[in-house]
Amino acid sequence: MSKPIMAKATAVWLVDNTTITFKQIADFTGMHELEVQGIADGDVAAGVKGFDPVANNQLTQEEIDAAEKNPTHKLKLKFNAAAVGEEKRRGPRYTPLSKRQDRPNAILWLVKFHPELSDGQISKLVGTTKPTIQSIRERTHWNIASMQPIDPVALGLCKQTELDAAVQKAASKRAAEGAAMTDDERRKLLSTEQSLGMETEPRMPTAIEGLETFSFSEDDEDDKEKAGDFADADSFFNLPGGTHDDEDEDEDDRR
Repeated sequence: MSKPIMAKATAVWLVDNTTITFKQIADFTGMHELEVQGIADGDVAAGVKGFDPVANNQLTQEEIDAAEKNPTHKLKLKFNAAAVGEEKRRGPRYTPLSKRQDRPNAILWLVKFHPELSDGQISKLVGTTKPTIQSIRERTHWNIASMQPIDPVALGLCKQTELDAAVQKAASKRAAEGAAMTDDERRKLLSTEQSLGMETEPRMPTAIEGLETFSFSEDDEDDKEKAGDFADADSFFNLPGGTHDDEDEDEDDRR
């Protein structure tokens, strides 16, 4: 076996008990580097108990020490004679009972942010059936009103490498078919490594967004000049000048 058993639990133990880099742990356990970082941040594998690879005859302490001293050193799985000739079984992905209730949320996330993925790809990623995926696509699922899109990687239903591979396969298929894609669809087809390697685009604060094209026109400046500066109330309201005779006539009328 090229990868340790209970890879996620082993990664949890290595993160908590060693100073090995995320890249080294990811290469050893077969996980994505971002998943290992998520374990360190507490976003991934919450509640998973660490699995000691040294006590379980998967690593030697000398190997861990060498990896801590040299960040480029790759951990080597300890040879286990009992595992020779053992092959991974092929079959539908098994989802633990505690996570099966999260599958609809993961499907909704994939349908929303990666609509280019086929039903078969989504089924392999999260271990579900095509009728369930179709009902969520058409929003006819019985619980669609209370569902929230959640990243399946964060839920632990699939690996980041598996999701990236599925996205790249969908991108290649789209390119082969020659279908026109919008800019938003092209961004969704990028893998995590590609998107992280892109330069950050400068963003304008939302408080002043939309004001970047605002400017005073010449007409506005002319109006301001015409308006002038009103020093008193009479000039502001443009009141007509009256005579004392008019005031006397008004008083006679009132009487």
